[in-house]
Amino acid sequence: MNPSDLRYTSDHEWIRVLPDGSAEFGITDFAQNALGDIVFLQLPEAGRHMAAGESVAEVESVKSVSEIYAPVSGRVIEVNDALAASPETINADPYAAGWLVRFTPDDPAAVGELLDAGAYEAVTAAI
Repeated sequence: MNPSDLRYTSDHEWIRVLPDGSAEFGITDFAQNALGDIVFLQLPEAGRHMAAGESVAEVESVKSVSEIYAPVSGRVIEVNDALAASPETINADPYAAGWLVRFTPDDPAAVGELLDAGAYEAVTAAI
């Protein structure tokens, strides 16, 4: 079940707006399950500007290497450094401790244009 307070992309990223107006994103439970055991990841540098849909990170699993795309445009303010030592956290807790990037959205309204939980579930049901 996908958390209803998040927004989603058809590329299997989720995004959460935080109380201070910043946002964080990661990959969905569906994505981590499809990838299998995650063993390595490469995250963007703080300060980097991300364009919506741009590849900003890579996740390597025992099965493959997958690109992670920015759900909306914005500037990276923090990455989850704890994942470097424990990338398997993404498998265990993709919607909380497994967040990848915190950033300041260029246009906060763009988050609302992404898929809600029901629409994302319809996307994954079709796969």
